[in-house]
Amino acid sequence: MQGVQQRDAISNLLDNRATHERGRFPVKTDYEVPALKRIHDVLEILCAATSPVRPAVLAQATGMSRSTLYLLLESLEKRRWIEKRADGYLIGLTLFELGNAYFRHDSLLAAFRRESAAFVATHNEVVQLAVLDGTEVVYIAREDAPRPVRLVSDVGLRLPAHCCALGKALLASLDDEAVCALLPARLAAMTEHTTTRRADLLDELERIRVRGLATEREEVVAGLACFAAFVGVTPLGKRVAVSSSVPVSRLDARREKRLVVGVAGMADRIGRALGQA
Repeated sequence: MQGVQQRDAISNLLDNRATHERGRFPVKTDYEVPALKRIHDVLEILCAATSPVRPAVLAQATGMSRSTLYLLLESLEKRRWIEKRADGYLIGLTLFELGNAYFRHDSLLAAFRRESAAFVATHNEVVQLAVLDGTEVVYIAREDAPRPVRLVSDVGLRLPAHCCALGKALLASLDDEAVCALLPARLAAMTEHTTTRRADLLDELERIRVRGLATEREEVVAGLACFAAFVGVTPLGKRVAVSSSVPVSRLDARREKRLVVGVAGMADRIGRALGQA
């Protein structure tokens, strides 16, 4: 059963890959280095998996011959980009080290940790940090609260920018022309509450620019609301925002106001800290 679920997850990943790459790499090139593409395909599959992936599954998913795949896996394992567990492979320690270098050249993570810890101590709700990457947001840090909340936004995962509060806060930092260049006229729905018309989203983004805060209720996950604010652009060009996600059942008008004020203040303080870096 686990193998079937893993194959289905990989199949969904491959089905979505072309769409994701159009958003992430809008400039088309006539040539792509085949070896790098093969490595990227394998790593992307391992990143999406929740358990070690067998070579047979990787071969089927990527279309590589067994001989080519085994040579590639051996080379990646030597460099500890991947690790072998039982009869499959998973992401290795070296990739974790390389990925963490993303934070090393500015003060973003330190500022986020400081401010998110204070927010959690005051409001007892989770805080998330994300960057805009094409048509998607990528979650790059999270500060959990003691009480549980069901999220779909683990660190390293992506969501469509048009349907989550973080994405809306980030899109609102662009002008309408830039948003229209990124997003199609019809937008994919994640729930029955998702905004699916770009024209409606543009109206919402204008309200976010005026208010300085983005909200969404059950557009990504049923029963969950989210409040987000744009932090700014780091000295290295990262366009970032912060948010807090809360079950709708824990919200009333008074609590929502406190969270909105808290998220906006947190974003402002992180932004000012980046400006002083």
